[in-house]
Amino acid sequence: MRMSDIIAERILQLIEESDENMAEIQRNELASIVGCAPSQINYVLTSRFTPERGFIIESRRGGGGYVRISRIQLNRSSAIMHIINSVGDALDPMDARIIIENCSQSGLIGLETARLMSSAISGTAMACVPQEYRMYLRAAILKQMLLTQL
Repeated sequence: MRMSDIIAERILQLIEESDENMAEIQRNELASIVGCAPSQINYVLTSRFTPERGFIIESRRGGGGYVRISRIQLNRSSAIMHIINSVGDALDPMDARIIIENCSQSGLIGLETARLMSSAISGTAMACVPQEYRMYLRAAILKQMLLTQL
């Protein structure tokens, strides 16, 4: 089992054990428990505990700092709107792919819709657009396509 899987499993276990559907952790403390660097905790939090997967991360830095991971229960429309609002004005190909995959895996969009979205924002589809505008166009297209799923 990979280290990121171990970290994610431990965080999910903490959330499951909580009555409030949330876990409060200190990066350094969790890192020492699972035997990894704190940066690996950050990676897992940003890649696996995302809004499109149903989580909200709150963080407070400093000596007594913590990370609070809350599982949220959003209906389909609210989840899609949350994702649309989190996209911003520009989107690189990797982040776009991750958003589409997460939406598909969580059941917000179907597999055929995910393929269509991926195709619409692909490098091939963007080939005739000047490089400096592709990230803006990709974000706009993805947001519009997600809006059709409401």
